[in-house]
Amino acid sequence: MQLPHQPLQIAAVPSPRVPAREDEAGPWHTEAVCRRDEAGLFFAPSKEPTAARLAREEAAKRVCARCPVMVECREHALLQPEPYGVWGGLTAAERRVVLARRRRRDMELKKAASTDRRIAAAG
Repeated sequence: MQLPHQPLQIAAVPSPRVPAREDEAGPWHTEAVCRRDEAGLFFAPSKEPTAARLAREEAAKRVCARCPVMVECREHALLQPEPYGVWGGLTAAERRVVLARRRRRDMELKKAASTDRRIAAAG
């Protein structure tokens, strides 16, 4: 016995979409945990004693550690470069160290590439 032909009906199931940070979900900083905290935690008041600064910076870093956009924040601060405050879990001094290391690495890579080109040209 043959069943009558019925057209196949496919349920319309929307495909899952992951919104791009900059396009649909807005800029990365809208997801930053620090938007809910006091800005004073991330930026030093004038004439702050060293012990108070270190304690404040550690508290800010704890906030950064649980932030879903910590990497984006850090890269923003390194690319700008932001001269003050805690950004992406790094203080201004720590960011200067990272930038200096990046510059050294870039110089070493350029030097190595130059050496490789000279060797290839000679050989």
